[in-house]
Amino acid sequence: MKRAIPVVALSIAGLIPVWRYEPSIGGTTTSTAEPTPSASSAATSGTVVKGTTIDTEKGPVQVQVAFDGDKITAVKMLQQPNHPQTTAAVPVLISETLKAQSADIDTVSGATITSDAYKKSLQAAIDDNTASSSASPSPSASASSASASKVVAGSTVDTEKGPVQVQVAFDGDKITAVKMLQQPNHPQTTAAVPVLISETLKAQSADIDSVSGATITSDGYKESLQAAIDAKG
Repeated sequence: MKRAIPVVALSIAGLIPVWRYEPSIGGTTTSTAEPTPSASSAATSGTVVKGTTIDTEKGPVQVQVAFDGDKITAVKMLQQPNHPQTTAAVPVLISETLKAQSADIDTVSGATITSDAYKKSLQAAIDDNTASSSASPSPSASASSASASKVVAGSTVDTEKGPVQVQVAFDGDKITAVKMLQQPNHPQTTAAVPVLISETLKAQSADIDSVSGATITSDGYKESLQAAIDAKG
């Protein structure tokens, strides 16, 4: 039997940095991986798959998953209930997904309904990706798919607070999600990241405002983001 992960009372300063956070119906939730010691600034191709929408008594739940082959590189919430326990549970679910590389993860205590729906939508996305990978598309179809969905890593920007690097998911020319590969381990950075990502998804560019109190991280974020946009072509 799966153990339940207790929801910790999280302030925005304590949330796991994200492709995290607020849902697209009322926000955008995305996820960051653990910072890599020497992440490459080279572009990384991948596919982005939407899971099915799961209707619950709390509201609809739907995830979008980025894959590099069979590897899950990021998860974004497209729909989620507007509830404090859900908001607290989402980054935990995303973090566990990136570790487990599957939908076989623990339910978050206090957010069981959202957790179960999240796992169903996630499994649907995984199944779709597996089905697509096992198919044998023609070269022209492969080229079309690659141009439609792509995941690109921006350059690593060294700042006095620490390295900053983002990874961006595109659907055509549209930015669909942003994931932090590297960021300073600092409360103001942690609080600033979801704001920067949210503004990026709205602006669809690196032309966004810096977050007060996190100017250095903001500038590094925008520089890495622009590099990813430029690398996509």
